[in-house]
Amino acid sequence: MNTVNAISQQPSASDLTGSLFRRSSERNNAGVLADIYRDDTNIAIWKRELSDELLSSVDNFISTNTMKQTVSAVTAKDTHEVLVNTFGEEQINKVLSDDIAQLVDMFCCLFDLKRAGLRLTIMDSAMCPKFHVDKIPCRLVSTYHCIATEWLPNHLIDRTKLGAGSLGERDEESGLLHNVNDIQRLNRGDVALIKGERWEGNEGAGLVHRSPPILESANRLLLTLDFIDF
Repeated sequence: MNTVNAISQQPSASDLTGSLFRRSSERNNAGVLADIYRDDTNIAIWKRELSDELLSSVDNFISTNTMKQTVSAVTAKDTHEVLVNTFGEEQINKVLSDDIAQLVDMFCCLFDLKRAGLRLTIMDSAMCPKFHVDKIPCRLVSTYHCIATEWLPNHLIDRTKLGAGSLGERDEESGLLHNVNDIQRLNRGDVALIKGERWEGNEGAGLVHRSPPILESANRLLLTLDFIDF
């Protein structure tokens, strides 16, 4: 398989001033997720297309479910049971729950976890609208419906403009980024591992990312998996 690099150019010495260079690793096979263990990588992206059957299952879940969010501790073996107990058999179609269970299995195997913290959220507005970093080791994110997570290459930003450093200004105006074309975006169906600030050796280089703005009347379905029991 050919590797697709979201950051195609090598940074110059001036790019590296005051920042740690981190790259993305992207391929259309799940094996790319292991690249998150590379010291120079802070996002690994499995580019994938969702099947028509899975898309139909997602549409049914969004249209019939009244619970906007669930947070659960799951294993690969009990994911389906936990989701059915939470949402009901009619709402959480087996096609969708099987896909989520596969991602839980991959996540736990990759990081040698007994369980994962699962969050499945239907949202009609951006959960985290400003660029930020997560104070975690690593998180899996995948958007099943609507537009997906936006992120920035580390060597192209001024991290002092994160949080309070933005002085309340919009990301595009605060000086955090120099060009809006530097904003990268995952696609629907992509599975990404986002390295945070608490990954050993990644302090000061956690992936800068945000929730995208959602168009009126649209619903985004986002899955995240986090470390627990590690």
